[in-house]
Amino acid sequence: MTPAGASLLDRIAAIEGKGLAAIGEATDSATLESARVEYLGRNGQLADVMSLIGTVEAQARRDVGQRANAVKTVLRGALEERAKALESAVRGPRARIDRTLPARERWVGGVHPVTRVIDEICEIFAEIGFTSVLGPEIESTWYNFTALNIPLDHPAADMMDTFYLEKDVVLRTHTSPVQARVMEAFRPPVRVVVPGLAYRRDSFDPSHAPAFEQIEGLAVDEGVDFVEFRAAIEHFVHHFFGPGTKTRFRPSFYPFTEPSAEVDVSCTVCASGCSTCKRTGWITIMGSGMVDPAVFEAVGYDPERYTGYAFGMGPARIAMVRHGIPDMRLLYEGEMSFLQQFA
Repeated sequence: MTPAGASLLDRIAAIEGKGLAAIGEATDSATLESARVEYLGRNGQLADVMSLIGTVEAQARRDVGQRANAVKTVLRGALEERAKALESAVRGPRARIDRTLPARERWVGGVHPVTRVIDEICEIFAEIGFTSVLGPEIESTWYNFTALNIPLDHPAADMMDTFYLEKDVVLRTHTSPVQARVMEAFRPPVRVVVPGLAYRRDSFDPSHAPAFEQIEGLAVDEGVDFVEFRAAIEHFVHHFFGPGTKTRFRPSFYPFTEPSAEVDVSCTVCASGCSTCKRTGWITIMGSGMVDPAVFEAVGYDPERYTGYAFGMGPARIAMVRHGIPDMRLLYEGEMSFLQQFA
């Protein structure tokens, strides 16, 4: 080979070595692009050498051209590999950390305040022999109304208050139907608490919801009287609200209890009157009473032999009282910034 051809081959070898070194030392896309332009660009070193191929004798042109094309392939391959390596580094876990962002606390879930109230109520009544039971949310009108001494022409059974799925099938308006089912299935003594969802045609406002949690209780045995009933309620009140909480029973009316009573507790927020207790010093927490003999007859119990008491309360309202929550909708909207404070 002539000296001119050998000289071009030496330059090509030098370009290969320097080009690979420059590509390997590139630390980002900008320096990598500079290396590409320097050695493989239109006016780069390799293009400059290839422009001189025509100046050498014909016998050496083939060898010089093949060598230049081979180096071009090697440098392009090195560029692609280095570009992939730099991209992987950018996507790596350390590169994704933006140290200017504020630190993020680990999100921890918690029990919903209404669920917490339900669990606590069930635990308190379990201490005096009550068992928690569940039942269907779709009920027949017999279990939802008739078995509980509520005639179907009663306002509570009207379409304005009840979600009817079929003529005699409803979404239960309370959890009391489970009490009737329990009494049908078991003979006394019976002591149960029944938590679960109930449904009514109520507007969604600060104190009402069309779907809401309810928990009811039932105790039936021989010789159960109002004294035992009051002792059980006061046991719950003192354990849930505190030993210093006072209890008041006010006469009321419910179709399935006789006599019936509203149970009030002394306000847990104030001593003399506030907006929570409507300036009365008392907060109503449940409806209750002695089971009406007609209910016993409907489920096959002997009303001359057995007596009992029943009560029902809304855990959401109790949670509102406990935590000073002014609007029931806050409990059901799923707003994490609000619920997280109870986790």
